[in-house]
Amino acid sequence: MIHDPTPDQDETNESDDRDEATEPAGTLRHRRIRSFVTRAGRVSTGQRRALDEFGPRFVVPYAPQPLDWNAAFGRQAPRVLEIGFGMGATTAEIASARPADDFLGVEVHEPGVGALLKLIGEQELTNIRVVQHDAVEVLEQMIAADSLDGVHIYFPDPWHKARHHKRRLIQPKFVALLVSRLKPGGYIHLATDWQNYAEQMLEVLSAESTLENTAGSDYAPRPDYRPVTKFERRGLKLGHGVWDLVFRRR
Repeated sequence: MIHDPTPDQDETNESDDRDEATEPAGTLRHRRIRSFVTRAGRVSTGQRRALDEFGPRFVVPYAPQPLDWNAAFGRQAPRVLEIGFGMGATTAEIASARPADDFLGVEVHEPGVGALLKLIGEQELTNIRVVQHDAVEVLEQMIAADSLDGVHIYFPDPWHKARHHKRRLIQPKFVALLVSRLKPGGYIHLATDWQNYAEQMLEVLSAESTLENTAGSDYAPRPDYRPVTKFERRGLKLGHGVWDLVFRRR
């Protein structure tokens, strides 16, 4: 769950824009979409204890080769990838409600990884594994084609300033990569509380010919398995909207 950039991040982004403006004409600069924004974060004592105690069992090291899900989870089950799980509360709740499914959560921020591991230990969850790495590289290198039953991306960073929209995760090339990893019939479930980003998500997913919108041409009702977060509940009380999108691979 990746959300608004902090002021320090905004300053960094503006510096990047200035750098681009000063490059010689004709310079080609490869800009790679990443699934995260670098943030400093303090790991609490409880999170550190969880990292030490549960990390060896539940954290899967990044490796540039396809993940053996059956070996990682000790069984064969439907496979769901979650990108950017934040502090992991939603991931843990969904995994608890869907014990027959296996969930691979990808998150770069250590406090979030520690927080999810703490929940795994407290709730004795066995159907979650974690990769602490950039999700784009995980998708490219660790997830085999036609292997996922579902993908969850909840509240990705909206990059709300217009000049930063190019940094948003949900772009045509990234969606094409996601689709290539889905089994036929597999689903992509996105959620955002930024209307402009919701509109972009709907446009990008609708333009992907191999996907079909489960809600016709509109946003989907929130599926029962996605819990309402404290942040989301507070926003709803203030009149803020939340948009879910659920598309399936044809």
